[in-house]
Amino acid sequence: MTTRKKAQRLSAVPSTLRIPLAARASGDAIFPQMAVRDAYAAGILEQIRDDGSALPEDRATIYGILSRTRRFRSLAQDFLKEHPGARVVNMGCGLSHYFQWLDDGKSRMTDADLPEVLELRRELIPEANERHDLRELDLTTPGWWEQLGLPRRRNARPVFLFTEGVLMYLKPEQVQAVLATFGERAPAGSMLVFDALCWLAVGHAKQHPSVRATGAEFHWGIHRPAELTQPHPRLQLAATYGVLEGAGLPYTLFAPMVMLFLGVPLYALYALKAENEADT
Repeated sequence: MTTRKKAQRLSAVPSTLRIPLAARASGDAIFPQMAVRDAYAAGILEQIRDDGSALPEDRATIYGILSRTRRFRSLAQDFLKEHPGARVVNMGCGLSHYFQWLDDGKSRMTDADLPEVLELRRELIPEANERHDLRELDLTTPGWWEQLGLPRRRNARPVFLFTEGVLMYLKPEQVQAVLATFGERAPAGSMLVFDALCWLAVGHAKQHPSVRATGAEFHWGIHRPAELTQPHPRLQLAATYGVLEGAGLPYTLFAPMVMLFLGVPLYALYALKAENEADT
């Protein structure tokens, strides 16, 4: 079976991995001020190119992916400067390759995803670095922390976890379970960073110019920031980062209106931190 056929057979949500891959492959030329300089994306995309479905069709999608890539990357780099040699985990990695930016000679990185994605990834992205490994992961199962081999004790070294373009496809109770597990298990000082849509997007994936081609659906969106820390008392919302505000004048003007009327951004990155027990 060829790589191309394997890529075409991905199920709905895993097939969305084409979207960020294509945006990183072509986005630098469209938005040079947001360039991410991904050394792998174009070559990988060429190997799985099929009928063009699930590729970004609008400038806002491409801009948003470049914007969030830069933010995930910078937050992880800052964390590694504060915690040299720490472990970074990309939960739902798809065909992204953050280790190219995060390999400082000390860091340890795990890329994790569903088995069908990892089968494709192993074929397309051979990895020989002993500090970079792959693990199977299903965030909808209660044992995902153990699947990743993450610390068993809260007094262990902090870890940096991030999940990109994943949580919006989970059901609300599944997202709450993921946040609760992080709050309960993560060593103090650990970070969990993720992107999330506003609740208005739930059930409307068909209106998204790129996601609609995949058959995936948005099941979870944020109503208010406070719900992100409710699953566990150790959770602290460290920061919120806008994603689309620089995509053009309409988004720049629209973003403050969304915040005013809805209380949450239409689309943003959120950084949760696990606090010490004494700080809660």
